[in-house]
Amino acid sequence: MDPSSPLSFDAPAGDPRDRPARLTVGVVGAGRVGTALGAALGRAGHRVVAVSAVSETSRGRAEERLPGAAVAEPQVVVAHADLVLLTVPDDALPDLAAGLAASGTDVAGKLVLHTSGRHGAAVLDPLTRAGALPLAVHPVMTFTGRPDDVDRLTGISFGVTAPEPLRPVAEALVLEMGGEPVWIPEDRRALYHAALAGGANHLVTLVVESMDLLGRAGVAEPGRMLGPLLGAALDNALRLGLEGLTGPVARGDAGTVAGHLAELGRVSPESRNAYVALARLTADRALSAGLLKPEDAERLLDVLAE
Repeated sequence: MDPSSPLSFDAPAGDPRDRPARLTVGVVGAGRVGTALGAALGRAGHRVVAVSAVSETSRGRAEERLPGAAVAEPQVVVAHADLVLLTVPDDALPDLAAGLAASGTDVAGKLVLHTSGRHGAAVLDPLTRAGALPLAVHPVMTFTGRPDDVDRLTGISFGVTAPEPLRPVAEALVLEMGGEPVWIPEDRRALYHAALAGGANHLVTLVVESMDLLGRAGVAEPGRMLGPLLGAALDNALRLGLEGLTGPVARGDAGTVAGHLAELGRVSPESRNAYVALARLTADRALSAGLLKPEDAERLLDVLAE
């Protein structure tokens, strides 16, 4: 397959399996992401023919989501596919790419797609040198392993990085899976992933920590109390940006913040440290945006410095 020759993904109405230019798909790594994407490609009319799965859990997931796909070693999966999904953890991806290349597995002309957020297309260089066509396609979503994982792909963003001639192919595959392709330059991939991980993963930590502290304060159902508040705060942040900021830091209430720090220091020193770090960042942003008066910011930062 010549990278300069675009694949035809145009299809007539009707059964997806009757569409032209359908690909055989292999999945290396039958985890939550790999099986969800494989199932989505199957819905689009491609044919998942093989999957690698080591644990009993991954084998069961592959059987459920990718019925009819043979379970085989990674080299065999690659050999039988036009499109190979490498859906392994970020840290395992470089070794997998290098190992497949060193094994002599024929990848010439095959589309090799990984789903790592951290890495761009360059991580697949060992395979690219052997003739593979590299694509980095990262779904911006959390996957729980539940049946609705495949449906969660509809309407979400995918971070796409690929050599320019292959960009239309990567974007077409995303569209077929129901997603929205967003181009991420190779040299911005780490920053892109840090932003996503910081937002999503730390949000979970903050919510769980808030629930724990409310429980210590005697609240019987912390989640029920937090739900409406956090839902409104998230909506404000996404729609209004920093203009949606409320609370004692935004108001410059140094005395209130000092009281928070004293109580957190007594109950949970780790929470106090996190509160200080986030309050400083909030104060700096609010000051720069003109939401916080300089004199209020000075009193606030003095409290946080203590």
